[in-house]
Amino acid sequence: MDTEKVIAHLNRILELELAGVVRYTHYSLMVFGYNRIPIVSWLRSQATESLDHANKAGELITHLGGHPSLKIGRLLETEMHDVGEILTESLEHEEVALKAYQTLLGDVEGHSVMLEEYAREQIYTEELHLGEVDKMLRKPGTIAAHRET
Repeated sequence: MDTEKVIAHLNRILELELAGVVRYTHYSLMVFGYNRIPIVSWLRSQATESLDHANKAGELITHLGGHPSLKIGRLLETEMHDVGEILTESLEHEEVALKAYQTLLGDVEGHSVMLEEYAREQIYTEELHLGEVDKMLRKPGTIAAHRET
């Protein structure tokens, strides 16, 4: 296993998850309207979960003898604060995170059960998030997926 490459992947994941903390916190501040309370609650729980994911990645980086990045992933302020737009941006962010975990899995598969299990667990979680956000973007009564996966 190329430990330096794995640490680089984990640092990318750390940066993405930290961006998720900022992104979801910002989104939670920008929701208005009748459904504000449950949506804000959900967004804040996503921020907390992103921080948990960042901590896991950081712990693995130091486990492997690496140095956790102080950088944060790309943040884009679109000035779009409609709940549908916020959820669409969230979906895009989750897709990027999913790809990062899939890349990590490809590099650790067959080399480290611990890292394989970590990557698989995170992929599972990200896929659940994608499905959840997709359902939230559907019009009531619609069964078909909002986006093809």
